[in-house]
Amino acid sequence: MTPSQLRAFHLVAQEGGFSAAANSAMVSQPTISSQVRQLEEEYKVRLFERRARSVDLTEMGQALYAVTTRLFAAEAEANSLLSGAKTLIRGNLRIAGDSAYHVMPALAALRRQHQGIRFSLRIGNSADVLQQVLDFNADIGVMAKLVSDPRLHSLEIKRDQLILFVPTGHAWAKKKRIGLRDLDGQDLVVRERGSVTREVFENALARAGATPAMLSDVQTREGVREAVAAGFGIGVVFRSEFGTDPRFHPIAIADAEIEVSEYAVCLRDSLRLAPVRAFMDAIEHPTKA
Repeated sequence: MTPSQLRAFHLVAQEGGFSAAANSAMVSQPTISSQVRQLEEEYKVRLFERRARSVDLTEMGQALYAVTTRLFAAEAEANSLLSGAKTLIRGNLRIAGDSAYHVMPALAALRRQHQGIRFSLRIGNSADVLQQVLDFNADIGVMAKLVSDPRLHSLEIKRDQLILFVPTGHAWAKKKRIGLRDLDGQDLVVRERGSVTREVFENALARAGATPAMLSDVQTREGVREAVAAGFGIGVVFRSEFGTDPRFHPIAIADAEIEVSEYAVCLRDSLRLAPVRAFMDAIEHPTKA
């Protein structure tokens, strides 16, 4: 077993395929494939189930991926400790967020001060984001959920408010505010289970005694937007995410200000990584960035 074989395996598992792993490593696909094959043959194990254009981890592959994730996270931390100066010149951030809207302002502030920062962003619900951080697959998570976990460091980014929105041709398109009871018997479109949007909105509906006729759940906020445009129901979104799409009309909730805080979280040990520390500092002291 060699470090290059482990890194090849880790990249394939992380990227979901040999071609994507080769592109990420800037090497040829045969090179990546050969390294993984040598690792499997040496230990007489199968690490991947090969598909036409993707791969799935076997049970052994999943166990090894957990190990290599910790290994390369530790390697990145060691590199940062040894080469990082107080002034951050370059770095790479893996960010998981429940929305790009809350991530981008902090990243923009960071880039103004540190031009060498690179980042990758994956979008999921708050439960997915938290798991990405705990599994070492993301350096920072941005989510609308505060978690009491001694392993984590968190900072509040902002408070946001849930609103409703309808197509401009909807019967409610001229309304500015409605009550939650008015949603009784209406078709609604919300984020999937595991999202804080879904959780707090369903709780508010229950307290108001409102029961929707149909509750459609969609995995992303962009998906919610398109489902509403297609006529599946009234959408639920954070005010800051509504934007200026001319297809829709926003409606405030009259009898309940449903506010949710957005947080940036990371593992406490990751604060020793210069890019992570710089991102958190950009949130805590935005005027410095």
